[in-house]
Amino acid sequence: MQYSYRAKIEADPDGGFLVTFPDVPEALTHGGDLCEARENATEALGLALRGYLAYGKDPPMPSAGRSKGMAEIPVEATDALKLAVIAAFKSSGLSKSELARQLGKGETEARRILDPDHPTKLPLLEAALAALGKKILISVLDAA
Repeated sequence: MQYSYRAKIEADPDGGFLVTFPDVPEALTHGGDLCEARENATEALGLALRGYLAYGKDPPMPSAGRSKGMAEIPVEATDALKLAVIAAFKSSGLSKSELARQLGKGETEARRILDPDHPTKLPLLEAALAALGKKILISVLDAA
């Protein structure tokens, strides 16, 4: 899955720019200029997607294709990896104990890995994805 969502960035009559996401209506933010609005959008998007997980819901899938007047906002890398681990775990059928065993960790560590709000370092996220039959593919694109 590619962790990037379309956003509408429009001038706010009170100044600055308002950012909304059609696929993630809970992600709503503002910025004094376009650069700040995009930075805030990435953060708001990550918070909203982690919020879905915290409430036991699956995050919405991003709409396919590009739309005129819409900007592509990527999910911050660590948020994207955490979302990927949780999605892979849910579809794996494994228990937290089994995931922990495969990682050579205690069950408490597996719970932390699967907690959307608990920070997890890249090597452990990568190991968890590998244990779940997934791999990370990184793309670097020109900034918009």
